[in-house]
Amino acid sequence: QFLLVESGGGLVQPGGSLNLSCTASDRTLASYAVAWFRQAPGKGREGVACTSIRSTGINTKYTDSVNGRFTISKDNAKTSVYLQMNSLKPEDTAVYYCAARHTSFPCTNSDSWYDHWGQGTQVTVST
Repeated sequence: QFLLVESGGGLVQPGGSLNLSCTASDRTLASYAVAWFRQAPGKGREGVACTSIRSTGINTKYTDSVNGRFTISKDNAKTSVYLQMNSLKPEDTAVYYCAARHTSFPCTNSDSWYDHWGQGTQVTVST
């Protein structure tokens, strides 16, 4: 069974940093597009970042609210994807999910596009 497990969430102060990890089982992520989504209480799921490898290079996308602060990366050898989050703001508070799709096409920030999901990890930014 292909499982994705997130870790690295926690409570941080505004301006702080966290590095989220998503580890895959049973296979590597080398041929997968991977993404991070987040969902705040009572809110819909929002695409945060995604990445995939095309023949022309690495395709990476970020939502405007995190662009310049968050960085997504993939470690194929360790079957993991990461989300480095810097300059965190209270509005970043949410449950963060990783997602994947087996494809060589460019990634998207649409949750319906992905067919593998992790269980989520809580990120809370507060004083």
